[in-house]
Amino acid sequence: MPLSWENPSWPGATERVSLASMTTELGLPSLRGGPSRDPARPGDPRLIDGFGRVATDLRISLTDRCNLRCTYCMPAEGLDWMPREEQLTDDELNRLIAIAVHELGIEELRFTGGEPMLRKGLENVLSAASALQPRPDISLTTNGIGLARRAEALAAAGVDRLNVSMDTLRPERFAEITRRDRLQDVTDGMAAAHAAGMRPVKINAVLLRGVNDDEAADLLAFALEHGYQLRFIEQMPLDAQHGWRRSEMITAEEILDRLEQRFVLTPSDEDRGGAPAEKFLVNGGPDVVGVIASVTRPFCGSCDRTRLTADGQVRTCLFATGETDLRAMLRGGASDTEIADVWRDAMWGKKAGHGIDDPGFLQPARPMSAIGG
Repeated sequence: MPLSWENPSWPGATERVSLASMTTELGLPSLRGGPSRDPARPGDPRLIDGFGRVATDLRISLTDRCNLRCTYCMPAEGLDWMPREEQLTDDELNRLIAIAVHELGIEELRFTGGEPMLRKGLENVLSAASALQPRPDISLTTNGIGLARRAEALAAAGVDRLNVSMDTLRPERFAEITRRDRLQDVTDGMAAAHAAGMRPVKINAVLLRGVNDDEAADLLAFALEHGYQLRFIEQMPLDAQHGWRRSEMITAEEILDRLEQRFVLTPSDEDRGGAPAEKFLVNGGPDVVGVIASVTRPFCGSCDRTRLTADGQVRTCLFATGETDLRAMLRGGASDTEIADVWRDAMWGKKAGHGIDDPGFLQPARPMSAIGG
């Protein structure tokens, strides 16, 4: 049944409230719910934080494994993958998703990786999620490898929309960036997803200075021609090598400048809500292009996301340095009610922003492939 509640009025909505919960610096909490609930947290079943934001979007990492080796994400030899026994089982994952939807008011599920299609039994997990009532909106972020042969099965399992990562239209550059010669597989996969009705197919592109930053307009022209929706993403400090440098990043302003050399862009008047992409009408519309400027134009004040890693850790932010261990609770016999309340406490302590511009900013220990996009 859908959750119902009165909209609360809570004190201190504009200042951070201290967290009395299980959140740790990657350590193991007690298994039975940890300290008592922070009395400052309102008695509302939703995932409210101390700044008045409500998380309705759950990002779920299904695996840290990936079949590409993008230069801005991981080294050529790959990473030490998560041991299988540390990964949530399908039953554990399905239970946490059901708690999120039934107990916490989650309305949107985005499945990510690593590469989510490397998760065995992916369609079974998707089918279980799409059978929940109320049914959440379901999307998948993928690199597109293998998508052509699985698009119809993913649509049948309940995927409403797809985001496909593709940074270039040139095979040799694709091989340089990803260290794999698989561009044709990606474009074939997008066509199959579009034909299977998962629309709009969105393309996620990262521009790298001196590598593919001359392709911004070409990528947009390709998306418009095929009926896809393009979103450029500023490169973020989430690489496993910790080699990110702000001075080397292509900013949102630079991206827009490159696009406007060929297209007329007009800011969309559509209510952005908690969406990460700032949208622009292309040549008067209806086509749009999005820019996700997490670094130079942060949207933390309207963030509506909570995150679950493949090993069952709740993260309040993509750049969080602490996590809350729900896997230990699952395997320790905690009830759904206990797990939901610990999740609420974790989100109540969410920081105001990611703090990339703060002098003391620390890049998360986990890379993007182990967090989920």
